[in-house]
Amino acid sequence: MSHHEDAEERAALGLGWFLAGVIIGAAVALLYAPKSGKDTRDFLSQKAQVGKDAVSDVGKDVFSAGKDMYEKGRELVEDAADLFERGRKLVRG
Repeated sequence: MSHHEDAEERAALGLGWFLAGVIIGAAVALLYAPKSGKDTRDFLSQKAQVGKDAVSDVGKDVFSAGKDMYEKGRELVEDAADLFERGRKLVRG
């Protein structure tokens, strides 16, 4: 497994724990908050938006990293094809 795959797995795991924390925190807030129903709904809405933003940010980072890996892989393949062609020409003489 590559370093990049490890980083992606850690990011996904961290995101999962973050979302679990948001859900648990919201549930505790519902049970123990002395706020009105409207205040509680507003609070939960804000926390849900924070979670949504975090998911979006992680998704963008993962997409960007994947795009970078694709570009690097494509360059490596092109370089390998160029070296192969040079070697073939040298062998043919």
